[in-house]
Amino acid sequence: MPHVIVKLYAGRSEQQKARIAEEVTKAIMAATGNGESSVSVSIEDVQPSDWTEAVYRPDILEKPDTLYKKPGY
Repeated sequence: MPHVIVKLYAGRSEQQKARIAEEVTKAIMAATGNGESSVSVSIEDVQPSDWTEAVYRPDILEKPDTLYKKPGY
């Protein structure tokens, strides 16, 4: 606890994904007080053509009560 899932357009390098995971881990640790060993981060690549059906509709539109940062699109 906690586990964070980052969904983003496909095409990021393994180095970029590792950096994202590191930065998300730091932010979670700072905000929750959890140690690094308690945090896990996964990254899911999504093709741009699949974004609406795979992410926007199910994770953003259909779950407004869980959304703490809304997209600007």
